[in-house]
Amino acid sequence: MYDHDQQLIDIHTFAGIAKNIFEYSNESIIITDAQNRILFVNPAFEIVTGYSAEEVIGKNPRILQSGMHDKQFYKKMWNDIKQHGVWKGEIWNKRKDGELYLEWLTISVVKDQKGNVTNYVAIFSDITEHKRNVEQLTRLALYDTLTNVPNRYLLEKRLESIIRMSKKHNQSFALLFLDLDRFKNINDTLGHRVGDMLLKETAQRLKRMLRKQDTIARFGGDEFVIILPNLKHIREAVYMAEKIVESLKRPFCFNHQEIYISTSIGISVYPYDGADKETLIRMADRAMYQAKKNGRNQYALYHDGMQHHNGKQLFQLETALRKALERGEFELYYQPQLDVKTKQIRAVEALIRWNHPEKGFISPGMFIPLAEESGLITPISDWIMMQACEHLKQLQLRFPYIKMSINISPIYFQQIDFIEKLQKTIESVNVNPRSIELELTESAVMPHAEKSVERLTMLKTMGISIAIDDFGTGFSSLSYLHRFPIDILKIDRSFIKQLSRYREESAIVNAIIMMAHSLQIRVVAEGVETKKQYQILEKQSCDFVQGYYVSKPLSISELYEFLDMWNHLYD
Repeated sequence: MYDHDQQLIDIHTFAGIAKNIFEYSNESIIITDAQNRILFVNPAFEIVTGYSAEEVIGKNPRILQSGMHDKQFYKKMWNDIKQHGVWKGEIWNKRKDGELYLEWLTISVVKDQKGNVTNYVAIFSDITEHKRNVEQLTRLALYDTLTNVPNRYLLEKRLESIIRMSKKHNQSFALLFLDLDRFKNINDTLGHRVGDMLLKETAQRLKRMLRKQDTIARFGGDEFVIILPNLKHIREAVYMAEKIVESLKRPFCFNHQEIYISTSIGISVYPYDGADKETLIRMADRAMYQAKKNGRNQYALYHDGMQHHNGKQLFQLETALRKALERGEFELYYQPQLDVKTKQIRAVEALIRWNHPEKGFISPGMFIPLAEESGLITPISDWIMMQACEHLKQLQLRFPYIKMSINISPIYFQQIDFIEKLQKTIESVNVNPRSIELELTESAVMPHAEKSVERLTMLKTMGISIAIDDFGTGFSSLSYLHRFPIDILKIDRSFIKQLSRYREESAIVNAIIMMAHSLQIRVVAEGVETKKQYQILEKQSCDFVQGYYVSKPLSISELYEFLDMWNHLYD
């Protein structure tokens, strides 16, 4: 009898303790039945959610759902509960007044002696404020408090990461080092408050010009650093530097007062100017000071030979370039062009790659200018023409509709025997010249207009199509171009890159397409990387698109596989 009475006392005592825990706990508690209907909630639940117990008893806890999580999230949660009997994690829920809050939630299963589920117990605490405090501390550690861009510490971490990725994928990237010209004068004359406002607005202007994958950081004082990853050509870094110089020329307006500044920019390129973060920053800094010496309000490339060490590096690169042809280190890759109307691949552009035995893949943006300066561009161009024609001949056995687009250096184009050599190559390979397109930049045809017209006319007589490459980076005038027998205009990728972000870029591209069509010239958009860019171009009646949205550049074996796959999908 005593033991039974003692057992009853223990049960009552335990029930009392449980009741106190339930009522006075700082953590919110929900108990549901096996069908997930709420049976009990404690006062802490009412305080956190704003719901009274009477409002939620008998209802499903999903009344708290925020809409921030998808079905897959809840499916995984319940799978874990069924398999392990418990789930723990962060989850966004919604209070009665509609405010979202973040909670740390634990859901446990209660089973009877037979193993049947009788209840679910959920215990949670509101961690919204704690999360905000942690995020704020993290932000203070990684971001500049004035301009709200990454600080020097985060810049160096990102540089380390980009160097690793670039090394792994044989990619280049550019580092731009910016210094505002005569910023000290503004601080001394107008005060530090105006100086701070100027730095904030400068950072915002720079951010608006960059892509998502680019990084801008405040390096210190009036210095900013920009990283442009996955560089296809040095022109991309140059174009960005030119845009920045022009953008910062525009007046800043504070308190109805116009303030003018300018910037000097130094550019270094991985891996040619350095393979580690310290060297790349130092080289870009040196180039920036060179830009200041040259008169400010401009940019300078470190590899322009301003340092003896870099001149030696270029000399070594030139020596290796001379041996590259005989060693078979060059390879052609091909990037497909898509016909927007028919959705068929209409041509491929031949792109040269140099696979150096020690340095790996070297960007054409580095070795093509060097080849032009050293005179090596002629034998390299001869090889490109022969290899592209041979590959075209093989391709057309399986894909007779494919055309081959080949870039021609201005120096190669101006050679006396250019037409003669081209004709001999076409005849020796026995390829149809109507399947060949030659891509020339504006700078190749404009300086010697009369001579260029004569040569282009001869090419047209042979059946070869003519495309103007990188339109928008040179003379950029269709009023000039209509004098030449041009078939295709290739809009430079720099315009396409900003297409979905800036209305003015879209208007420029649309105007180019409309004017080209009025002159019976078809248009290729280069550098199309997203579906949004493609949809805009399709709406603007662009004829062809080329870029990663369609395909990356492919080796000849990869190209066969790609064309087979594409034909299978779109036949």
